[in-house]
Amino acid sequence: MDTPPPAPETAATPQPDPDEGAGTATVDSRRRRAWRIARNILLTILGLLVAIWLVLYITKGRFLKHPFERFVGGQTHRPVTVAGDFQLYFAPFRIKFVAEKMTIANPAWATKPFLFQAERIDTRIAPLSLIWGKRRLYWLDLAKGAVDLEWNEDHSANTWTFSNEKGGKPLEFPRIDVATVRGTTVRYRDPRMQLIADLKVDDIRSADARIGKAVGVDGDGTIRGTPFRVTAQLLSPDATVNRGKNELRARAWAAHNVVDVSGTLPSIAGIEGVPLQTRARGRNLSELLGIIGVVIPNTRAYRLKAQLVQQGQEYRFTRMSGTVGESDVAGKLTITNGDRLHLDSTLTTKTLDIVDAAPFIGYNPDIVADKGAIAAAAATGAAPQRIMPDAELPIETMRRFDADLKWTIRTVRSRNLPISNVDLTLDLERGRLALSPLGFAMARGNVASDVVFDTRQRPTAVSYDIRLAPTPLGRLLAGYGVAEAGTTGTVKGRIKLDGRGDSIHDSLSTASGRIAFIVPQGQLWTRNVQLAELDLGTFVQKMFEDKLKKPVELNCGLVGFTVRNGVAAADPILFDTTKNVIVGRGGFSFRTEGLDLAFRADGKKFSLFSGQSPVGIGGVFAAPKLDVVSDQLLARAGAGLGLALVATPVAGMLAFVDVGDAKSAACGPVLAGATARAQRTTKGTPRDDVGKGTTAKEEDGSGSLGEKKSQRKKFLGIF
Repeated sequence: MDTPPPAPETAATPQPDPDEGAGTATVDSRRRRAWRIARNILLTILGLLVAIWLVLYITKGRFLKHPFERFVGGQTHRPVTVAGDFQLYFAPFRIKFVAEKMTIANPAWATKPFLFQAERIDTRIAPLSLIWGKRRLYWLDLAKGAVDLEWNEDHSANTWTFSNEKGGKPLEFPRIDVATVRGTTVRYRDPRMQLIADLKVDDIRSADARIGKAVGVDGDGTIRGTPFRVTAQLLSPDATVNRGKNELRARAWAAHNVVDVSGTLPSIAGIEGVPLQTRARGRNLSELLGIIGVVIPNTRAYRLKAQLVQQGQEYRFTRMSGTVGESDVAGKLTITNGDRLHLDSTLTTKTLDIVDAAPFIGYNPDIVADKGAIAAAAATGAAPQRIMPDAELPIETMRRFDADLKWTIRTVRSRNLPISNVDLTLDLERGRLALSPLGFAMARGNVASDVVFDTRQRPTAVSYDIRLAPTPLGRLLAGYGVAEAGTTGTVKGRIKLDGRGDSIHDSLSTASGRIAFIVPQGQLWTRNVQLAELDLGTFVQKMFEDKLKKPVELNCGLVGFTVRNGVAAADPILFDTTKNVIVGRGGFSFRTEGLDLAFRADGKKFSLFSGQSPVGIGGVFAAPKLDVVSDQLLARAGAGLGLALVATPVAGMLAFVDVGDAKSAACGPVLAGATARAQRTTKGTPRDDVGKGTTAKEEDGSGSLGEKKSQRKKFLGIF
């Protein structure tokens, strides 16, 4: 029997999985369960917050007083106490904080026990501001608050920086929208500046983020032992109590000075980096700077203004301008209150009155202006008729601060000396004061100098090095009545002295070195030369012929002095003209300021009537005396009179005849500024008429310089 063929294979039909629907339901269930859990957690947290809020609101958070004291004390590293009522809770979304008789202690090194204390403080705080660090107070009521702000001795920490590590941060205040402040005081102490200030803050009442009236501050204190008084106002009627535009106006009085400060502050105490306009006036600028321990010479009355920016320990005064006495001044000044006080300044002056420069050598400028230099010198303790001041350098104070100064002066207003284009660089470092370089133009010539006062050596070691470039004589002497026309001679020279002393007078009284001024070939007025020569015949002849201003040729000239222990001796004084040779002897003393010099001219040509006697210069620096009619001239006049009586009038004239035997000078040693021993005639022979570089005292041991007893005899006897 045939078997039927198998049926063809067909694709299998998939069957539904009974677990798939169950898995989808499980995922949805898990999501719903997670949402319920999160919701329950949130509700629980919210409930807890409500409960906490409710508990705090009901209890006013008074039970948190001691935890608050411990927590804040730990954060500030200071004991914090609240002796009266305490409240800390949300009301409703702002943190309300109330504390009575609250104190925050100062660190152990402070001079007062508390940084902050208040009879009562009541405030509303923005909660999120505590999280983000930008503290904001919606409202503040402070009664009888007292704040003590201090720096430590080495300026490494302050009382308002809550840290165990060194370093003091600037004082910052929170933003305050509405405030009432009553009976609050602030004390500030800075040992480095030696500053203590006690300030009283006027009552503050503000509303809607507006102060409504000026906030006043009054107080007093001392700075470096100098009492001062200060008053200030914050004018902010249209700004927030803090973090707004606070217009500051302050005035301080100290040591006969008045200082005004004004500017716009970003906060009540935020002065760092803020440009402030300052104005100062007073009778003496040295009194103002002396308050911060900076010593400058006395000045006349001053008025100055500048822009002040304080940045850390730096106080930068820019755009400075004003007057000191009759002189203008402009520039900038930076005062750095670091380990050592340091001043760095750049100044310019268009016109400096010569009287205002008097303090730089120790004079009081007011006395100079009213009574003259001699009276000003006497005021420093100098002997009568002395012109050099005895004012001592402020040795100890100069060691307390350092300074750098660059000062340029266009013109110096002076009756006699045409000085201009002064360029001064001053460097003071730990008691060593250097005026180097100090240069200026004088009568179309230039003077370059270096002066150093080293107070680290006792007594002070002083070095003077003053160099005069070739300068026209006519212009240089024009202020003394010498006309410039007809005078083409020039002069150059150098003063190099080293001494010891704490005043200019003492340093020069002990100085040793050399002074030399060289006059190369040129022309001088006949009148000036002939008056010095006392060649009466030539002088009278030219006077009657109206040739008084005819130029006289000068071959070369040298005025040289050797200085030993404060006494300067001519070494040499020698001028060679076409007609005469002029020599001088003697010297002067920095100790007594005495002058004792004698000049004599010998003619190179025959002169029928010539005095030919020395011209003496005596007296003192302040009052020199010209002795034209000398003993020798009187003796020659007496001899002439005797000859006329016993012989004839013609014979009497022989006493005044100059045979003209003067030996011309070799100009090489003269122009080299050589000493007397190196001087020669044109024939090369040593000169025997220019002395040995010694005074009469050194030559014969007689009296002090300036005494007439033997000095007159010696001077006249050497010719």
